[in-house]
Amino acid sequence: MIVKSNEAQRRSFLGVDFVLLSHGPESMVTKMLYKRGDNPPLHKHPNEQSGYVISGKYRIIINNVECEIGPGDSYSIPRDVEHSIEIIEPGEVLDFFSPPRKDYL
Repeated sequence: MIVKSNEAQRRSFLGVDFVLLSHGPESMVTKMLYKRGDNPPLHKHPNEQSGYVISGKYRIIINNVECEIGPGDSYSIPRDVEHSIEIIEPGEVLDFFSPPRKDYL
């Protein structure tokens, strides 16, 4: 599947804007558009999640371990592990999910 930039789908989930870049039967790529005031709650889902910080500054909590991350940093979150992210400075993060998140489609 090829998704041209003008075909990417803008979405919002729990008040956080993101772009659904591409998805297939086993994986999904999104670009999260974090802004001031976004407050994703502590949550977990049955999808493995990996991310890459393009811009911004964040405090990420994975399974009660807290770390500050910024451009060039990446992370992986196993399925069904509680996590959250606090936006320190707005920016963009690429997130990869396997399998795709049905609540993002």
